[in-house]
Amino acid sequence: MMKPLIVITGPTASGKTAYSVEMAQKIGGEIINADSMQIYKHMDIGTAKPSMEERGGIPHHLMDIVEPWENYSVAQYCKEAHRCIAQIHDSGKIPILVGGTGLYIDSVVYNIEYGEGGADEEFRREMKQLASERGNEYILNMLEKVDPQSAAKIHLSDTKRIIRALEVYHLTGETITEQNKKSRLKKSPYDAKIYAIEMERQELYRRINARVDMMFEAGLTDEVKRLLGMGVSEKATSMQAIGYKETAEYLRGEASFSDAVEKIKRNTRRYAKRQLVWFRRNSGINWVRR
Repeated sequence: MMKPLIVITGPTASGKTAYSVEMAQKIGGEIINADSMQIYKHMDIGTAKPSMEERGGIPHHLMDIVEPWENYSVAQYCKEAHRCIAQIHDSGKIPILVGGTGLYIDSVVYNIEYGEGGADEEFRREMKQLASERGNEYILNMLEKVDPQSAAKIHLSDTKRIIRALEVYHLTGETITEQNKKSRLKKSPYDAKIYAIEMERQELYRRINARVDMMFEAGLTDEVKRLLGMGVSEKATSMQAIGYKETAEYLRGEASFSDAVEKIKRNTRRYAKRQLVWFRRNSGINWVRR
């Protein structure tokens, strides 16, 4: 018998935390984080990590589990998420997977197995150089042309995974999306119900802009200063997250404060748009208007 799993997703700033806590309180659930940036310790403001008050007494798993200088793969996440789901079932509660990282959600819900694959160091260097010179958006657009489904699921800030997706296609002639379909060898052990929050585009963009303003009021600049002071490299995956990268540019004097704020708002809106592309391709999603 397949065990129940609830998934709550939606674009950034759509209200996933409030909705998931409300549901967990009603059905006796515990929450498992499915946001690739909220896994990092010391990164609370820019990742919009819910406060203890916002968590409403509901246990939240897989938050604050990785140091910001460490790498963390989808395969590692998948293993830990399955472990958490089993523990929650054993305790008689309902697991609720919550977040907007499509790669994480797919890996768990569809039981995708990730192999190591080959590598082309020269190709990686070329892609890193392109990202450095032209920005992550340029290489993400490259990926979108060959594998739009992967491009919709990977965070703009996640240089490593964007390059890996391009590298897989370069090496094999197959996209990661195609390989993942083949890798679904075992049936999912879960009876998964997926809910995605929807709202009018302009309202979503208003919420995004307001959230960015609140992040700076809450001390995002100081949070980035602390991370840099801890020795976290600006090239670390964690520091490529939207909000951190642009704030670091401001601190280096490469952008004015107002320009950095506007850039964060623009990049977040673009990320939300890509998330919506992924959601709309999933016919199994139940839409919830909030």
